[in-house]
Amino acid sequence: THTHTHTHTTTQKVALPLLHKLEATYLLWFTFYTKLPKPHRYTLGLRLDDLMVEVIEATAVARFTAQAEKLPFIVSAISKLDTVNLLLSILWKTKSLEQPRYLELAKKLDEVGKMLGGWKNQMATPKTNSPDVTSGESQTTGMTANE
Repeated sequence: THTHTHTHTTTQKVALPLLHKLEATYLLWFTFYTKLPKPHRYTLGLRLDDLMVEVIEATAVARFTAQAEKLPFIVSAISKLDTVNLLLSILWKTKSLEQPRYLELAKKLDEVGKMLGGWKNQMATPKTNSPDVTSGESQTTGMTANE
């Protein structure tokens, strides 16, 4: 149980601030989204909105998924975030989104991307002498914590 608590705590330290940042970023986006010109509001804007929700969803799912299964959700969130950034850039280049709004949102998305990237690297990096959460064994010794 100690191992599970440590893993759970590490995930909480990454996931909670990330989810808060995603929520704040989405709320900012939403204020811009509602003011987009109609031709883009219902095309690029709608798709961008859907993708932002999917990033939040993938991150939330990763938070509550078993340690060994988190990585695909984190990678999915990163991929969707890359598409969000591309669509946002198109909105700015077509003058559907003013530069100050674009820069404000791009900065927040960059912070989210760095947080997701850090979490991905943390999940992808094998830890030496760290307990295997599924079996309670150390990866290097094969012994359980009680031995």
